[in-house]
Amino acid sequence: QVQLVESGGGSVQAGGSLRLSCAVSENTYRSAYMAWFRQAPGKEREGVAARDSGGSTRYADSVKGRFTISKDNAQNTLYLHMNTLKPEDTAMYYCAADRYFRNLGDTNWRYWGQGTQVTVSS
Repeated sequence: QVQLVESGGGSVQAGGSLRLSCAVSENTYRSAYMAWFRQAPGKEREGVAARDSGGSTRYADSVKGRFTISKDNAQNTLYLHMNTLKPEDTAMYYCAADRYFRNLGDTNWRYWGQGTQVTVSS
């Protein structure tokens, strides 16, 4: 069972930056694929960025050029570096993991964290 614990959320003004962290309980085949999702009130959960164990990354069009997903394998921590934040980035952000490849449009990832709130004010 992979456990994921997010941190780093908070309130920031538009144009600001935040770094989200996701502590992963194990760095094994079960967490070979990892991703960040977000869900705003009244909206469906959407994929933001994903990374596989080989380092390949994918991003939603809405965050390309502003967000970067990375992983520190020594610390078993996944990061989401968010720059030039916009009010529409306001959401609960979730970390997800799976042993199989999944598209960002697929919300059936095997393991999920509890989420961390990001609020961007204009």
